[in-house]
Amino acid sequence: MAKLRHKNKMHQNKHQNKNQRHVSVLLNEVLTYLAPQQGESYLDLTAGYGGHATAVLERTKNPAQATLVDRDDKAIQELKKHYGETDIDLRHQDFLSASQELASEGRQFDLILADLGVSSPHLNEGERGFAIQSNGPLDMRMDTRQALTAGTIVNGYDEAKLASLLREYGEEPKARQIVKLIVQARPLDTTGELARVIARAWPGHSRVHPATRSFQALRIAVNDELGLLERSLPLWLGLLKPGGRIVVISFHSLEDRLVKLAWQAVSGNHYDAELRLLTKRPVTANHTELVLNPRARSAKLRAAVKINITEREH
Repeated sequence: MAKLRHKNKMHQNKHQNKNQRHVSVLLNEVLTYLAPQQGESYLDLTAGYGGHATAVLERTKNPAQATLVDRDDKAIQELKKHYGETDIDLRHQDFLSASQELASEGRQFDLILADLGVSSPHLNEGERGFAIQSNGPLDMRMDTRQALTAGTIVNGYDEAKLASLLREYGEEPKARQIVKLIVQARPLDTTGELARVIARAWPGHSRVHPATRSFQALRIAVNDELGLLERSLPLWLGLLKPGGRIVVISFHSLEDRLVKLAWQAVSGNHYDAELRLLTKRPVTANHTELVLNPRARSAKLRAAVKINITEREH
């Protein structure tokens, strides 16, 4: 475990010094609600660059019972560098595929974390195509092994389908106007081109870039984020041990609503309730964290504990 701590410390320092590549959002709150204890098992479904995992594993001291999952190739490469010589189970999968596989193996965990946000490297590296401000190809794939890209959608979907996507996933009030501008400007090759086209629908826009909602919608569609989450939530309940804690961090209202409704359906004051909610309302970042990490402003954390049969009987 000393080797693990040493590697994790190097990992933290490296990424803190490299332009603050990624800062783990709501870290203190994650530790408060997961309440990791020595010897407990841990499933991180969106391990990213290992920030949350480092803090949790320092407390569980049980790498042999830890599974870290991520669909992003670069994240997996980094995780292998820092955890490759440990007993940690690393899985290069999206969280739905990993959850299905773990369920088929009969696995259960004391602690489950799903941080659904896009990582800072995604946003900082223009070539990934996620960022509005950093020009790059219209990509937006979290898993570069898949075929569908943002460019496929922007240049290939018909007007009705594209407008529906922007309304549903981006809650964009000017979806029809934006789509007409996109179709007129096709083909579009870069994020910069797309952002400028969208901005024409919002003259005199505020400090929030007018393409923000449309970029969110495209990212969700490319990576099937809502579909994966909706199908995963019931599986996560089965993967959680009785008495185990689960934390989900979402970054927009569509994700948060799915988590809220799914957990409400299996909690409450009825005899067959399976979850006890630890957060009545989503927990958000405090002022100090927002100063240090402005990207935490949209993070919403929900936490729950799986009810023991003995607890239900009482």
